[in-house]
Amino acid sequence: MLGKQISCAMESGSTQFFFLIDKLRIQLLNSIEGATEKDYFQEEISPFDSGVGLQMSSGHSVTTVKSNCLASVTKFAQILKILSVIYRLVQSNSYATKRDVYYNNTQLFGSQRSVDTIVDDISCMLKVSRRALHVMATSKGLIAGDLCYLEEDGTRIDCRSSSASISVSSNVAGIRNIVSSAKFVMIVEKDATFQTLLNDDFCRKLSPCIMITGKGVPDVNSRLMVKKLWDTLQIPIFALVDADPHGFEIMCIYKYGSVAMSFEAHSLTVPSVMWLGLLPSDLQRLMVPKRSLLPLTRRDENKLNSLLKRPYFASQPQWQKEMELMQQNKVKAEIQSLADIAPDFLTSIYLPNKLRYGGWL
Repeated sequence: MLGKQISCAMESGSTQFFFLIDKLRIQLLNSIEGATEKDYFQEEISPFDSGVGLQMSSGHSVTTVKSNCLASVTKFAQILKILSVIYRLVQSNSYATKRDVYYNNTQLFGSQRSVDTIVDDISCMLKVSRRALHVMATSKGLIAGDLCYLEEDGTRIDCRSSSASISVSSNVAGIRNIVSSAKFVMIVEKDATFQTLLNDDFCRKLSPCIMITGKGVPDVNSRLMVKKLWDTLQIPIFALVDADPHGFEIMCIYKYGSVAMSFEAHSLTVPSVMWLGLLPSDLQRLMVPKRSLLPLTRRDENKLNSLLKRPYFASQPQWQKEMELMQQNKVKAEIQSLADIAPDFLTSIYLPNKLRYGGWL
């Protein structure tokens, strides 16, 4: 009964809702267009730019790898092997995943991590994207909702015709002819929450929208896809993450990037991402049952202290206030904790009201 009331309320207020979303979209576009030459010049001397995200420091360190040094001879051989693989891929205009590169010589590389690190180092050293090296990562992310596009090979992907999710493309740069009437994109931290929203037909019930999840810490393809959607559709992008330091950090990776991939910040970050929930202040406001709250661990507190020192908080005082509230209350909560208020609270009440009344930061 409650779900029906909410649904009716949403239908009657749909015009207001769409007006609010469109107004927000225009504000976001104006803020991007308002960037000056000075803003971009500062990225050369600053590790953070509010219009781009975390930047690679102007200072640099050099690691010497020698073929005649016992301590680095294996690393030297690994680099040469990967460079030879990249050369062949570029020459033949073909592509391979990092996993393919690893299996090219598992005995030499020892682990997938070795390949991942060297590919990133080569990409950074040459100042090109991994796609330019013709080496791609296997996608782990999922996407669903009002979206249709063509893959580089001509395959038509229609997320609208399926009640299930679709894997994010391993070749996001090759995607073209994107068609969507979505009013917003929602990044969902965890696969479990994503599946719950999918099962409840969230994308159709509320309004046309697109949902994407990186299943925790996002892979590069999930981040590229969010960036692609923003560049193409230029609609609001919201993040739905747990009210804990880990969830907050995941949201910041989408918005501001990571230090490890700072050399590709321009192609990976979406500074317009907004925090929809779960906010630490929501826990008090909604009176989430205490049995659903978890105490912050020592590791959580250390992570929280580290996050509060990051440069982007200077431009996000409301975010800082939320994190300080978490630090003060010493509790955290998962999105699933809302089910302890009511089984359908997330999809029938929490998200509709958040989107309808502008409850994001």
